[in-house]
Amino acid sequence: MQASRFSQYRIMWVLVFFDLPTETKKDIKSYAKFRKNLVEDGFVMFQFSIYMRHCPSKENAEVHIKRVKSFLPEYGKVGIMCITDKQFGDIELFYCRKIQEKNLPSQQLELF
Repeated sequence: MQASRFSQYRIMWVLVFFDLPTETKKDIKSYAKFRKNLVEDGFVMFQFSIYMRHCPSKENAEVHIKRVKSFLPEYGKVGIMCITDKQFGDIELFYCRKIQEKNLPSQQLELF
């Protein structure tokens, strides 16, 4: 039973990608608040405007997805995607044309 608890198909990654306006001071403040809320909820930057968070289960991922939806900005585009650890592990990263070593955040310890 213990092995299935840490299955690559049970562990999830939540990715939030966004394109928010930054033309006015109000826009910039809204962008900064959204980004700050992501970071406070345990998301880390993967690329500019793409943040990700490790979740031990689909149920836990749904909690964080709901939380992100609660602080969506008034304007702009936001996408939320949830993938398994197995799918995320198959990612290929490139810098220029050279394959990049995966420098992903380490698994977070979560206490329940």
